[in-house]
Amino acid sequence: MKHKVVLTKTDEGFAVSCPGLPGCWSQGQSEDEALANIQQAIRECLAVRDDLLKEGDVREVEVGR
Repeated sequence: MKHKVVLTKTDEGFAVSCPGLPGCWSQGQSEDEALANIQQAIRECLAVRDDLLKEGDVREVEVGR
């Protein structure tokens, strides 16, 4: 599964976020470290989402453009 991420150069290295998963952020001293860290953060965000979905009556809806 692929997720788009936004990588931003900072004074401390790189900040990275995943806009498709609000609140999913990480950082690293290098681009490679930041990208590795966001991969782990995405896994953790998805695990939390999956746990939350177990608690209710989950449905899917289609949204047209």
